[in-house]
Amino acid sequence: MTRGREARPHIGIFGRTNVGKSSFINTITGQDISIVSDLAGTTTDPVKKSVELLGIGPVVLVDTAGFDDRSPLGKRRIKRTREVFDIIDVAILLITDNRLSDTDRHLMAAFQSEAVPFLIVHNKSDVIPWEHDAARIPADVGVVDFSSISGQDPRPVLRALEDIVPASAFKKQTLIGDLLSGGDIVLMIVPIDLEAPEGRLILPQVQAIRDILDNDAVAITLKEGEVAAFLKKTGIRPQLVITDSSIFREADAVIPKDIPLTGFSVVLARFKGDFEAYLAGTPQIADLQDGDRILMLESCSHQTSCEDIGRVKIPRWISRFTGKRLHFEVVAGLDTLPQAITDYALVVQCGGCMITPRQVRNRLKPAIQAGIPVSNYGMAIAYVQGVYDRAVAPFMKKRQAQSVKLKG
Repeated sequence: MTRGREARPHIGIFGRTNVGKSSFINTITGQDISIVSDLAGTTTDPVKKSVELLGIGPVVLVDTAGFDDRSPLGKRRIKRTREVFDIIDVAILLITDNRLSDTDRHLMAAFQSEAVPFLIVHNKSDVIPWEHDAARIPADVGVVDFSSISGQDPRPVLRALEDIVPASAFKKQTLIGDLLSGGDIVLMIVPIDLEAPEGRLILPQVQAIRDILDNDAVAITLKEGEVAAFLKKTGIRPQLVITDSSIFREADAVIPKDIPLTGFSVVLARFKGDFEAYLAGTPQIADLQDGDRILMLESCSHQTSCEDIGRVKIPRWISRFTGKRLHFEVVAGLDTLPQAITDYALVVQCGGCMITPRQVRNRLKPAIQAGIPVSNYGMAIAYVQGVYDRAVAPFMKKRQAQSVKLKG
C-alpha cells in the first residue's frame, strides 16, 4: 500500500549530549544528512530525516537534542524531545563508555511507560570496548556494540532494529482487503470540487485504489454525478462503495440499500484511529449543549478554502444537526492544544492519512483517558447526515464475524 512520508515508521534517536547521534545517523544511512560537531548541543529541536534503511525500508529518523542539557535553552530542547515519544514507533538509545547514566535510565523508563520498543547502541566502541557487566543493563534489553567512525558494518544494528520495529509500523497492512475477494468490484465516488487538488487525487483515494489492486479486486472511480447513470447502463453491482464523506447523503440516495456503503475517512478511522472509541463517542454528538467547545484535530497543514471540510463544513453540519451554539477550535499537524483537553466536550480527528497509527492514537489518548468523546471526520459527517449506521456497517459485520470465530 502506498505510504506518505509521515505515514512511514518513525525511529527516534536519543542519548546524552554528544554521544554521537548525528554521526550514528550518517553511518547507518550511508549519507551525510546530520550535522556533525565536537560541540555539545549542536542538535536543537528534533529533526526528521526520511531515509531508506536496509532490511526495513522507508522510515523517518527523528534526531533529538541531548537529554541532559540543563541550560535554559536546553530545557526547551528537552521539552521538545519529550514530545517525540508521541510520534515514534521505536527508539534507539545511544550510550558510550560502558555507562548507563541517570538520564539514560530515565529515557528507558519513559520508553517502557509509553510502550515504545527500544534498542541500546553502545557507540564509540573504538575508544572504549563494550563490557555488558560494567554498564549494568537489564538482560532483557538488546544492546549492539558499534563505532560510527571506524567504518564498521551497520548491518548488525539494522538487523537488531528490524527485530523490534512493530510489525504494524512497517509491514504491509490493508485498508479494506479483509472485506474483499479476488475479482470484487469497488466503486469509489470522488467529487471534483474546490477542495479537490488540481490534477491529482488526495492521498486516501490513492491509498484505497492501490489497496484494492493489491487484493486482486477491481477499482472503479466516478464523480458523484455519474454514479446513477453508470449503475443503470452497466448493470454492475459493486461489492463495496466508498464515497468522499462530504457527499454521504447524496451517495446514500443513489446507491441501492443492499450494497455496502462507507467513506474514505471511515476506512481510515478503522485503519489508523481508535475505532472502538470512535464508535462510542460519535453518537454523543447528539448530547452537545450550548457553549460546548469542539476540538477539530487535523493531522496535516494545508491551504484552506471557503469550503474547508474541517474548518467550515463539519462545524456547520454539527451546529445545524444539534441546533446549539457551539465553539469550534482547529489544531493542525501535531501542534500543542490551545486549551486543556478537559475544556472540550468533543474531539473530532481527521482520517490521519499523513501520520502513523501510533501518532493518531497518541493524539487521541489524552481525550479518551479524560472521558472526552472522540469521533472521526467521516463518522461525524455520517452521523449528522443520517448515514452513520450504513457507513460503519461493513466493518461491524467483519467485527462480528471475527468475534464469532474467536468464540468458536
